[in-house]
Amino acid sequence: MMKIGPRPRLSLSAALATDAEAAEHPGWTVAAGIVVSRAAREAGHKQERAMKRKASAVWQGGLQDGKGSISTDSGVLKETQYSFATRFADGIGTNPEELIAAAHAGCFSMALSAELGKAGITPERIGTTATVTLDKDGGGFTITAVHLDVAVKIPGGDRAAFDKATADAKAGCPVSKVLNATITMDAKLET
Repeated sequence: MMKIGPRPRLSLSAALATDAEAAEHPGWTVAAGIVVSRAAREAGHKQERAMKRKASAVWQGGLQDGKGSISTDSGVLKETQYSFATRFADGIGTNPEELIAAAHAGCFSMALSAELGKAGITPERIGTTATVTLDKDGGGFTITAVHLDVAVKIPGGDRAAFDKATADAKAGCPVSKVLNATITMDAKLET
């Protein structure tokens, strides 16, 4: 018996087969002469789901005299300390704005690499520094701006392709999209 289902995502588990061969294996789907096992279909469905990343924070005490720690599920940050002093003065430790800057710099660099790849360009190096501006806003604070300083080394680089890729990366970077702030950029092409 041949089972026809929706077109599955192909994986290494997929193989060409005849309808008769597929009939011998319950759970296989045949589409356009390609057999995909149930496990391969399930793996494909998992890949189509949205990615989720987690981080957590614990704060103890009052705003100015308290302290907190930040951890990520990956373990890269594990009870990393932050406080009022690390956020609004020169205390030792991190703060939310610094972490946003790091996330934006990393995300933008990857987005730019992808955009350059679409143009057939592989950069030798992409260096991005993100500067997050936190301004007083009434009774609280707001992130009002992020400035990206970008230096990209592409031997024999095409300036027009570089300019298009940097603009597209700035607009398409997932962290850029989530920030409700003005994002400016200086992009330098090193050849």
